Amino acid sequence: MNPIDRRTALKLTLAGAGSLALRPAALSAAAAADPASPFGTEFPNLDSLATGEWWNRTPAAPGKAKGKGQGQPPPPPMDVPRDQVVAFALYTVHRGVMKLTAQLYPLKPGEERVARLEVQRAGAWVELARAEVLYPGWDAHFRVEQWDSASDVPYRVRHGAAARFEGLIRRDPVEKDEIVVANMSCNSSRTTGQRPEIIDTLRAQNPDLLFFAGDQTYRHTEHTAGWIEFGLQFRDVMRDRPTITIPDDHDVGHGNLWGENGKRSTIQGDADGGYRYPVAYVNQVQRQQTWHLPDPVDAAPVDRGITVYFTRLTLGGVDFAILEDRKFKSGPAGKIPQMGPRPDHINDPSYDPKTIDLPGLELLGKRQEAFLRGWTQDWTGARMKAVLSATAFCGAVHMHGGRQSRLLADLDCNGWPQTKRNFALAEIRRAWAVHLCGDQHLAVVVKNGITEHGDGPYGFTGPALVNTIYGRWWHPLDEKAGPNPVPGSPLPWTGDYKDGLGNRISMLAYANPADVTDERQRGDGHGIARFRKAKRTITFECWPRFADARKGDAAQYPGWPLTVAMDANDGRKVHARLPAVRLDGVAEPVVQVIHEQTGEILYTVRASEASFTPRVYAPGSYTIKAGRDLPDTVVARGVRAA
Repeated sequence: MNPIDRRTALKLTLAGAGSLALRPAALSAAAAADPASPFGTEFPNLDSLATGEWWNRTPAAPGKAKGKGQGQPPPPPMDVPRDQVVAFALYTVHRGVMKLTAQLYPLKPGEERVARLEVQRAGAWVELARAEVLYPGWDAHFRVEQWDSASDVPYRVRHGAAARFEGLIRRDPVEKDEIVVANMSCNSSRTTGQRPEIIDTLRAQNPDLLFFAGDQTYRHTEHTAGWIEFGLQFRDVMRDRPTITIPDDHDVGHGNLWGENGKRSTIQGDADGGYRYPVAYVNQVQRQQTWHLPDPVDAAPVDRGITVYFTRLTLGGVDFAILEDRKFKSGPAGKIPQMGPRPDHINDPSYDPKTIDLPGLELLGKRQEAFLRGWTQDWTGARMKAVLSATAFCGAVHMHGGRQSRLLADLDCNGWPQTKRNFALAEIRRAWAVHLCGDQHLAVVVKNGITEHGDGPYGFTGPALVNTIYGRWWHPLDEKAGPNPVPGSPLPWTGDYKDGLGNRISMLAYANPADVTDERQRGDGHGIARFRKAKRTITFECWPRFADARKGDAAQYPGWPLTVAMDANDGRKVHARLPAVRLDGVAEPVVQVIHEQTGEILYTVRASEASFTPRVYAPGSYTIKAGRDLPDTVVARGVRAA
């Protein structure tokens, strides 16, 4: 990347492009005009520790409530020395566009509302762009096009004369064979302070990408303070590598969330679908956590103007689809028969799962389904693929909240509605992609089944980073292994099962808490996924929070690590193999196979060598297409499989 002068920087910066024109008087006027309650009169205390005269407010003392997100110690102080007001930054780079969000502590009247982005060139710092510090939220955003990803670039975000936050924008590790992703979620706000044991392990593992799958904070009505708290805990690993953060239910102030295309939720527990808090608050949370992601692939807001962020990120030859598995999902209340103490809980063992899998119910929504269909077929810059979202496509849990609190089915997971769950998994399978997520407070690796056990993609649900909120356990009622248990596993209950929603799953590993009262035995930790491009394999690792990474695999939870083949994400039984495919001049072509009688695309994948032998799963005739990055050339039609 060549040095960029001030004029060019203005052209390259989308966010804050107009902020350079703001004069001190205008900035002071903006500060004076800040509403004390920016989210309206119904919720005057939302984000109160970072709005209005925030410097005069003291966080409430911990309460005695036992609900999720309740009874928390206060967050760190928001009033800090003014040379420390840039709390942290996080960024991504995708297809030549670098996007970076800087999170500031709340600013005081008279302080300028501009943050500056500088990069280091030839040993000297060069100002690249300026951006307005937004209120409410105190976040600033930088978007730079024509970014050269071939080299590491030191950066710093500055405010005023002395405040700064420094980091490194890493080069794209496309030449590395192994791409390492950290899979994290559920960062309890009841345990305050730093996370040195997690940070030290992450530094030793040196992931290429950090993925925080949601519940970065449980401070439901104080997101800015909670988000800053999270940033302080993880900034020393976020500052120098790309980071994906997506908000889940607790981030937007919910215990559970069924977004239902953005409508307003009006009942206790929010199971009617929609969002409880004002649109402005939801959008602020999403802006703070996701603005730095690559641009949304379909940016139209949902109902009431709630923004979207589902997108894709290609890093090191691995293409990640980033989904919003809450925003479009139907709420259960009033749509299905209630079969438990709550609209979203089922405890009747005699119920028929088909009675809750009704037409018209949504999971990912049609827009994300269309995105997935296109994403599976576009392999530009990619040799492997993965899907990232908040929660799992099954209910791989038996005990909820307490060791004896058995629950048959929980409609908060992506296992419901079942038809839409199967549709999503079938799309993911077409790319031979794995699924990484969090949310469940129980680490598991499953192989999802769609019409048969084992015919769908693998899913890795990471453990809770800090699990003081809600314990969960895998514990079959008959305490028996299922058919086809994992050979040699130290875990007693692996094999083929159905979850409480009737979905087929094959349990490969789980990390039950031994003692939820002991922070070293309650199942805390993080996951690692290693994508090995040459062999087309993925290794799942599961590390306890206080693990000593120097001990190697022995320090992981029992049952891990697990290595799976990329092509095993499509576990359908092979009926026949078609003649080998080659494409002149292409070392690893993208190959697509279409069943001509049904029009179904069986899969679109990048071959691991110049020749690819397609496999098919039923008799019939097939069309084979191929290309360098897209299947844009018909290689053969009417290829028969008897």
